[in-house]
Amino acid sequence: MTRRRTRRDLLRTGVGLTAVGLAGCLDAPRRGALLSEGFETGLEGWTTHAHIGPEEPLSAFDRRIERTREHAATGEWSLEIFTEGDHDDGTAWVTTELDPGDASSFDVSVRAWSPSESFNTLRHLVVYLGPEAPTTEADFPDPGANSTAIPDAPFGGLREPLHLAEGWREYAFEWDPEAAPESLFLAVGVSVVWEADATHYVDDVVVRG
Repeated sequence: MTRRRTRRDLLRTGVGLTAVGLAGCLDAPRRGALLSEGFETGLEGWTTHAHIGPEEPLSAFDRRIERTREHAATGEWSLEIFTEGDHDDGTAWVTTELDPGDASSFDVSVRAWSPSESFNTLRHLVVYLGPEAPTTEADFPDPGANSTAIPDAPFGGLREPLHLAEGWREYAFEWDPEAAPESLFLAVGVSVVWEADATHYVDDVVVRG
């Protein structure tokens, strides 16, 4: 438990950190892809997960994760993530395991679709890259965090608002661990902030090492 709390503390961020992180990642040289996922051929290798706080049982959290042709950034398919907002809480995500090979640092980008722009934070996109698969919402970064600006972070990731614009938007981060991981897990999902139902789409998930 102490280790997980420390991870979250290390991924807390100040004002402006997200913007710095995005700029640094997008300007970085393109490296070999460990994963390039557009969900065109199914969900083999991916598992679905969800978590809600202790006030409600997980069965009370209505969510859906599936492939769809409703919206796609590229190709014909994307990943649809529906989350209800009745409990003002809950996170739904997918996880896959990667072979890190001989990579010592990583660049990750994800494209996410929001149905509208909103000045309120309705949902967060959450992304995790690290040596252990996340099992609860607390295993993802805190709101506003992006691992790009955190040297030797124990895991990479971000938690940034959706609904910054209508349609597709790219989210990105870097992770430069102190030591190369022997195993590597990627998780991408949506976390409830506002008490309303919402559907989002994820596409073009790329991990470079």
